[in-house]
Amino acid sequence: MRIGFLTDANIERLEWAHRHGFGSVAWMGFANSFAGPGKELWRADVENFAAEATTRKLRISAIGALYQNPLDPAQTEHARVVFERAIDVAALIGVRTVSGFVGAVIETTFNPRGGNPVYTPLENFLPRIVAFWEPLARYAADHGVRLAFEHCPQGQYHLPIMHYNFLGQPAMWERFFNATRCDNLGLEWDASHLICQFIDPVLNIRKFGSRIFHVHAKDAFINRQLLEENGICHPGVAEHRWPGFGQANWAEIIHALLRAGYDSDLNLEGWHDPVLRDHAPASGSNHPDAPQPLAGRQLERPGLLLARKWLEQFVPVEAAS
Repeated sequence: MRIGFLTDANIERLEWAHRHGFGSVAWMGFANSFAGPGKELWRADVENFAAEATTRKLRISAIGALYQNPLDPAQTEHARVVFERAIDVAALIGVRTVSGFVGAVIETTFNPRGGNPVYTPLENFLPRIVAFWEPLARYAADHGVRLAFEHCPQGQYHLPIMHYNFLGQPAMWERFFNATRCDNLGLEWDASHLICQFIDPVLNIRKFGSRIFHVHAKDAFINRQLLEENGICHPGVAEHRWPGFGQANWAEIIHALLRAGYDSDLNLEGWHDPVLRDHAPASGSNHPDAPQPLAGRQLERPGLLLARKWLEQFVPVEAAS
């Protein structure tokens, strides 16, 4: 187990990771990279990028293929091509996991009694979801690759309300895994998305640990005062943060992951912390909502370093070497 972060295929970011003591990266933005569909020289470019990572003693833990909705008919064929190419790339450079969103079918029907339209429950489309992913899972298995799906709810305020990610809730994970025989279909696990739904991450690992193929290391904080005053569907009740600044018990999480046989890395996902992020310059506005105290401050990389330092105390030295 190594500690790294999410990044695009950027040599400067690899160098920064090496200089600051990280051991891994998750390659994001794959679909629009030099290796995406339509790129003729992708093999040479991929091998060069992998060599640059190896030179800096960095492991590419996973390839983030596509975080959109593959079950949207307008995106389906593109998504299939992207995932097939990502599997080919992973096999070429020895990356075990390709990740993304499983997607969802969103349909509405009119209420026969009048009134607002009725949304068809996501679970009704489970056969269609399995039918899309099982051929890709078999293609991945033939190449020694597994597919990991992030369970970000994609709903407003981090809630799974009319989202386009079927796996936004653990109850759906169970239905999905029970419906498929492909054991190389699993999770790109993230504690923050569970905390925002008041789910215990450690209990969740104990139940689904064998299906966790990659981890996005991100924390969350529940503002209990706002919750009790305004309810869960209110901005600011749940916010994402760097590990160490939220409410996840990372000692127990890492312990539970290791106990479950987790064989990959902890890759920090940034850009979410409301404080430790890069803030736009002051607009000159006197509006009370303008973020004047932090305007212009560049705090993303300091937050990344603080999160790495926090996680390191729980990762066994021999596993991080």
